[in-house]
Amino acid sequence: MRLNILLSVAAVYMAVAGLGFIFAPQAVGNGAVPADASPALIAYLRIFGSPFLGIAVLNWMARNAEPSRARDAVILGNIVGFAAITALDVWGLFSGARQLTKVFALIHLLFAIAFIRAGRMSMSTRTSQTTEKKA
Repeated sequence: MRLNILLSVAAVYMAVAGLGFIFAPQAVGNGAVPADASPALIAYLRIFGSPFLGIAVLNWMARNAEPSRARDAVILGNIVGFAAITALDVWGLFSGARQLTKVFALIHLLFAIAFIRAGRMSMSTRTSQTTEKKA
């Protein structure tokens, strides 16, 4: 998958997740958040939406960027973020998380793998171009 498409898809996914946590935290947490959740829990869940929106904007803005250290940082941040959430999904499954977590574990794993592959391809191209310019 081309990096600009991957960053666009990830941006949309993160924006939907962020907006979901902000405006419908009980629906997003269906099966994990009790129907009679306290206002404090709902407020706490809404906080998670903010960084998701920030990452969505970062990915969207980086989707057409030229190879650079900054773009490499965006790719690496996505690799770390999606790999970490995959690990947490798996940990949750072994700890009794809701069954829907299996779907999210797969989605997050696919994003992590896609960013690893896209990053390897785009970073090696940038390194080759930099090496050629120096020679």
